[in-house]
Amino acid sequence: MRINKFLAQSGLASRRKAEEFVLAGKVKINGKVVTDLSTDVKETDSVVCDGKPIRVSNNFVYFKLNKPKGYVCTVDDEHGRKTVIELMRGVKARIFPIGRLDYDSEGLLLLTNDGELSNILTKPNSKIEKTYVVTIEGVIEQGEIKKLSSGVDIGGYVTKPCSVSVLEARADTTRLQFVITEGKNRQIRKMLDAIDKKVLLLKRTQIGEIRLGGLSRGEYSKLSVKDMKYINKLKSN
Repeated sequence: MRINKFLAQSGLASRRKAEEFVLAGKVKINGKVVTDLSTDVKETDSVVCDGKPIRVSNNFVYFKLNKPKGYVCTVDDEHGRKTVIELMRGVKARIFPIGRLDYDSEGLLLLTNDGELSNILTKPNSKIEKTYVVTIEGVIEQGEIKKLSSGVDIGGYVTKPCSVSVLEARADTTRLQFVITEGKNRQIRKMLDAIDKKVLLLKRTQIGEIRLGGLSRGEYSKLSVKDMKYINKLKSN
């Protein structure tokens, strides 16, 4: 098993983060530092990361959280900001968030110790749909919706085609639904900024077949049986 996959399956972190640990020289196999991502790990090998012994575990846990504004999607934050892990009171397993919602956004966030699932959901070609409800200032024209749907330049990158629809139109605000299959940093905010629209509220409501449901802000729950069937289907493909 490759070292990055081994670390991910141990529940240490996502595969991407695991690769960072290896490249930073924080991982040792049988007492020797390894920085080559193609390094294989055998069952008899002793693996240590940052001085801590690492073992593959199948005791995975899966949660969904209604992330409020004002929290960062990391395990810890070097700037001292509140992290989503602080909201997971009572969870004893060492978990991490899958993907991110920016500091000012809210809604559905998945947390787990299953690094392989994190890799499946966040890899660029996953094509897993993510649904957002966005309230903007003012009104939006059909031509602008068509432009957003077709793809806009968000600073040297043109977004992929997506679904954009109006949920509610008022005199001073408009509520939109975005369904996208990619997740560039602050993508929807940048898309709306490209057509001079101000975001008042951005909330993720669904990832693939997993819905936020009736969770209150800051509340979390284990994934349901239905959600887990979807997770297992993703992992078996």
